[in-house]
Amino acid sequence: MQQHYQFDAIVIGSGPGGEGAAMGLVKQGARVAVIERYNNVGGGCTHWGTIPSKALRHAVSRIIEFNQNPLYNNSRTLSATFPDILRHADSVINQQTRMRQGFYERNQCKLFAGDARFIDANTVSVSYKDGTQDTIRADHIVIACGSRPYHPASVDFTHPRIYDSDSILELNHEPRHVLIYGAGVIGCEYASIFRGLNVKVDLINTRDRLLAFLDQEMSDSLSYHFWNNGVVIRHNEEFEKIEGTEDGVIVHLKSGKKVKADCLLYANGRTGNTDSLGLENVGLESDSRGLLKVNSMYQTAVAHIYAVGDVIGYPSLASAAYDQGRIAAQAISSGAASGHLIEDIPTGIYTIPEISSVGKTEQELTAMKVPYEVGRAQFKHLARAQIAGMNVGSLKILFHRDTLQILGIHCFGERAAEIIHIGQAIMEQKGEGNTIEYFVNTTFNYPTMAEAYRVAALNGLNRLF
Repeated sequence: MQQHYQFDAIVIGSGPGGEGAAMGLVKQGARVAVIERYNNVGGGCTHWGTIPSKALRHAVSRIIEFNQNPLYNNSRTLSATFPDILRHADSVINQQTRMRQGFYERNQCKLFAGDARFIDANTVSVSYKDGTQDTIRADHIVIACGSRPYHPASVDFTHPRIYDSDSILELNHEPRHVLIYGAGVIGCEYASIFRGLNVKVDLINTRDRLLAFLDQEMSDSLSYHFWNNGVVIRHNEEFEKIEGTEDGVIVHLKSGKKVKADCLLYANGRTGNTDSLGLENVGLESDSRGLLKVNSMYQTAVAHIYAVGDVIGYPSLASAAYDQGRIAAQAISSGAASGHLIEDIPTGIYTIPEISSVGKTEQELTAMKVPYEVGRAQFKHLARAQIAGMNVGSLKILFHRDTLQILGIHCFGERAAEIIHIGQAIMEQKGEGNTIEYFVNTTFNYPTMAEAYRVAALNGLNRLF
């Protein structure tokens, strides 16, 4: 029998954006309904994106670390298949799901496990797998339904050897050669994972360099590292046709080349999950990639309907989505949001080794005609890196020649996504506390990777005249 519910707020989606909004609202005393169509909470971040890919990466990087360590060279070489390491990812996903389920239960959020669709501007229907429906009414609604891999119509994703970044987690054979189409963050991360498992990798890049939004030196470091490890990168290529065969895939490129492999991972773009929401029933429209436009408080064109996370596009990061959800909750509860996303959001790219950055790149500062200087530290010169055998990598600090203010920090190497936060904390200080001199005047534990900041600061200050 159909039930009718009344709540203060409805949150569509239980990923980081939905969780941030739901928890923020509940703490202010709101009665919150959360609609999640998958059979577990956590969204794409927990089940298909951030968490599984990073768990896979961790397992692979530990295998590489073992095999490269001279201490173990006389013993057997460690190896694993993709299905082997998927089991490790599954255990992490289960832990994350249980923990997040606990958040909703403890805070008395009512979970509805079904598909959401707008009936009108304040009413949402929930359709269940058994064909039944409920309706929920609320004064405020937060759309946090996330995104999915983009599927061009000409590519047959039902073919058993053609995968996207979601379905690759169901890969159950052992490919010797993988083709990755799209060299964005997801494509580069999976190139690292497969190459680390000794699988041949062809990375097809539709642009002229890898991860063009990065500082060029970091992008070049990754390109060199891939090349040095045997990844074949094909720049400025687009597919004409993707042909699935009985035992693999042939990609026909517009340049006339053909590339054959055991399987293809198509990782070129994502689409917002808005097509089934019935947006036309509330007068909202998404763009060609299924994304919604919002203002600084994450309100859509309909004032009491908000949108957060991947469904609004840039920066499409789990960390930012959670903060966006909290800000939207604040706007709903108080009528305005005092918080806002920080200007310099750090990026972490979990290739092997990692890349992380915050602030401006050298290219941006040059274009802005800012007189900057560079301080560098090579990991191979740090005692901690030598002890751990983490000799690949570097830290680069960009700072103003005159004021010594930190303008950007870029790190390539193992643990980069952790190391970046030390610099971020100083860079975010107000007044005169955000200069490179902090790193020279403070004392670091020795030996640590953090000490790279002192080395880089001294190196930079030595360039001044």
